[in-house]
Amino acid sequence: MKIAIVKLSALGDIVHAMVALQFIKASFPAIQIDWIVEERFADVLKNNPDINNILTVNLKALKTNKADIFQQIKVIRNFALNNYDLVIDAQGLIKSAVIAKLLGKRLAGFDADSIREKAASWFYDVKVACAFDDNTIDRNALVLSSPLGITITTEQILNKKPFLFFADEDPQIYPFFQNKRKNIVLVIGSTWDSRNYPADKFVKIAQALQQNCLVVWGSEQEREKADWMAAQSDIIQVMPRMDLNSLKALIAHSDLLIGNDTGPTHLAWGLNKPSITLFGPTPVSRVYQTDINKVVKSASLVNPFKLNKQDYSINEIDENEIIELAKVLLR
Repeated sequence: MKIAIVKLSALGDIVHAMVALQFIKASFPAIQIDWIVEERFADVLKNNPDINNILTVNLKALKTNKADIFQQIKVIRNFALNNYDLVIDAQGLIKSAVIAKLLGKRLAGFDADSIREKAASWFYDVKVACAFDDNTIDRNALVLSSPLGITITTEQILNKKPFLFFADEDPQIYPFFQNKRKNIVLVIGSTWDSRNYPADKFVKIAQALQQNCLVVWGSEQEREKADWMAAQSDIIQVMPRMDLNSLKALIAHSDLLIGNDTGPTHLAWGLNKPSITLFGPTPVSRVYQTDINKVVKSASLVNPFKLNKQDYSINEIDENEIIELAKVLLR
């Protein structure tokens, strides 16, 4: 059997969907799994032994060059030559449903009541029902397994094997590690400012823990914040710009990750590394909590159907709560 999974973005969503692969392959060892993804996120999928082919598109480029849509359609039609037995749209958007339609004849995805863009469900032959506000990881596991006639249980996910892999990472990351201190990765940015924990509180956490804190960043604004943090404490180091492959390697070799609710933070869960995810305006139902993967949520109430980007309650999280939790995980 050949299947194609359409999950284009974003980084954290792709990670949350990838957990299903090991259980699909366990049920169907001979299955061919291809994954269609935005090219800027392809590295997170690379080196996973359960993926046969990573097929990339560049829909983001259409924002600046709409004429390129014809080239993208040509690329997708070439992917369709693989003659897939089933195409699963795990994104649930109209654009991902259109891509799925171009890829094959038998399509699966969420039903109209389970996604925000309800029209996407019109394209699917097999429709999967799952409440929109259910746990994000459970939703991804269900939409990828149900059309294949298998069930992925909570127990299986809690006992998952690490499913993110790296190779030929940038060797410049390794001199930043220390042997005499624990190595803690700090993820200080995200797509919204209201999702970002204050830089001065990150510094207080680092000072209290007295471990080797490595700050990662993805934009110049985040780089400036990281530089400011490093200037406040000699146990904070600013990492160089990294690709996703090297970021996976960095997290895999760390002892703990503390970060905002954003893609790089969720890599720790996929690598089975200890983590603390900080939530303000987004729901904690986006993650699984385990013995080593914990969350700290602000006091605000979150409506998962209409997120409030003006909810800055993450600023009010007491850094001492994070410090005490980090001490437990570092043991």
